[in-house]
Amino acid sequence: LEGECLRPLDGQLFCAAKKNKGEAKRDAFVQKIKAKIDEWNAEINRLNAKADQTEANVRAEYHDQIQKLKRTRDDAKQKMQKIQETKGDVWEDLKKGADKAYDAMNEALISARERIK
Repeated sequence: LEGECLRPLDGQLFCAAKKNKGEAKRDAFVQKIKAKIDEWNAEINRLNAKADQTEANVRAEYHDQIQKLKRTRDDAKQKMQKIQETKGDVWEDLKKGADKAYDAMNEALISARERIK
């Protein structure tokens, strides 16, 4: 990869590598997952607040479900971080696992929304 170089007034040469298409796709995928994690966090907080307002006999069950959601979210976040740290096109191999974690989180949220009304 060729980079763009600058020579500031101090004379030090600074070069920033250009991203190839694979890295740009990886970064876009990571940004998509980061945004989704932010949405999931907001949804978890909303469900947690609803669970806190329920009767004691179901509150514990709801909080257990929320803990499962958090673990599933954390798994997706961990996979996203691994993708973010990869070089080149290796991230494509990790994307399948991240997609599965993404789908699992969406399914878990749907289930939690149905239970915690």
